[in-house]
Amino acid sequence: MKYDIRYKPSFATLFLTLQPGEQIFAEAGAMASMSGKLSMDTAFFGGLIPGLLKSFLGGESLFLNEFSNKTQNPQEIVLTQSSVGDITQIQLNGREICLQPGAYIAHTKGTKVQLQWAGFASWFAGEGLFKLKLSGNGMVFFGAYGGLSTVDVQDSFVVDNGHLVAYEPSIKMNVGLSGGMVGSLTSGEGFINRLEGRGKVYLQSRSVDGLVRFLRPKLR
Repeated sequence: MKYDIRYKPSFATLFLTLQPGEQIFAEAGAMASMSGKLSMDTAFFGGLIPGLLKSFLGGESLFLNEFSNKTQNPQEIVLTQSSVGDITQIQLNGREICLQPGAYIAHTKGTKVQLQWAGFASWFAGEGLFKLKLSGNGMVFFGAYGGLSTVDVQDSFVVDNGHLVAYEPSIKMNVGLSGGMVGSLTSGEGFINRLEGRGKVYLQSRSVDGLVRFLRPKLR
């Protein structure tokens, strides 16, 4: 499978070429365009019960689309995301990655998708009770609101909750207030993630919550 991420970083779009017999699994609504010779099948994301859990507790779509090339020639498909920002990919090769709600775009065959318990603190912070955990040997595509950066955490690291996109399971998250109750409310920082351990984390340069706070007074 060949892929090309174009229009980075502000309007990143994923262009894929599926060889005969290949398929790509993508979040419902991610397809922007595709060859008319590709086959598309829609199913619950991991089955009925897992799909419901991913939708209501994991912040992802209830359905998953499978695009297959059943022809004898290469076929193209274009995938995108609902937010304005960058897209990246990870070749798992036996690794695992956890995605924040809304980050997932697509994955290839050989990838296992599960729900990862995030804890009640994450729920209070508006990030839901569960995260998506992907493992196996496939390739995963995910996106961000704004630009994407990678940080190698060696001991501890603090990030605003709205800027965390993905992280390796070796990283332990502790969601809490940025300071005392009064200080957290007056500083505008609210909840933060205090990350402990060693591994990679992926951050987005913009926060959807920040955009909502900016627009709310203007819409009254």
